[in-house]
Amino acid sequence: MSLKIIVLAKQVPDTRNVGKDAMKADGTVNRAALPAIFNPEDLNALEQALRLKDQYPQSTVTLLTMGPPRAAEIIREGLFRGADGGYLLTDRVFAGADTLATSYALCTAVRKIGSFDLLISGRQAIDGDTAQVGPQVAEKLGIPQITYAEEIQSVKNGKITVKRRLERGIEIVEGKLPLLVTVNGSAPGCRPRNAKLIQKYKYAKTASEKQDATAPHIHLYDARPYLNLEEWSADYVNADPKQCGLSGSPTKVKSIENVVFQAKESKTLDSSDQQIEELIIELIANHTIG
Repeated sequence: MSLKIIVLAKQVPDTRNVGKDAMKADGTVNRAALPAIFNPEDLNALEQALRLKDQYPQSTVTLLTMGPPRAAEIIREGLFRGADGGYLLTDRVFAGADTLATSYALCTAVRKIGSFDLLISGRQAIDGDTAQVGPQVAEKLGIPQITYAEEIQSVKNGKITVKRRLERGIEIVEGKLPLLVTVNGSAPGCRPRNAKLIQKYKYAKTASEKQDATAPHIHLYDARPYLNLEEWSADYVNADPKQCGLSGSPTKVKSIENVVFQAKESKTLDSSDQQIEELIIELIANHTIG
């Protein structure tokens, strides 16, 4: 048996390094001011896809990512770990997209790719924490979904068995292919880069990147077709500009507040029930919890 697997992955700003310049005046993320990384839970999703490929060697794992040209690094990272290829969906039209516009754009690309057995993505991205894009993609494509997956246990007879991690335990569920799965951060971490694959794919580039490629490497792209990474525009995937980017995003950021905690704001408690109770009352009063 072979599976055609598409992994939805995202390059995100490293939220561990958020500063005063992290947001633009229009409420969108200032990605140029933050280091870019592979979204952590998308790496968990990639590992689940690669495990299926290990189990069914004729399977293919393809990454699909949307972002600026530099997001091609996500595809290379996937190739270094064992993926077979990838597509970069990039266009100024896609800029500023919320979850609705993002899921629409990804759906147009999935339809352009064609048939598939399984879509896998991380549960959520660390720059938004909404956990909405994966389920929205499934709804738009009209396929079933399994969320909060911790392990894909088996795929056979056109069905998939998945272990889900929930707040109060786990459950084992079954779904019919084609299907979308979102993967928790509690799932096994992604395998490291493979040295041989790094050497094979280190010069893999999109069309935009090749425009700046150094002369000694230009000849490689005709001789080694696998180094040519697919780069798709909104027009190429037949996306409606009105449903993309800011135009297609009903979610608007009203205001941004940068909160910096000072040492003087810390509070030291002993183990008495009274102090703990007072702290809980205070946290509820200022809406930190509850």
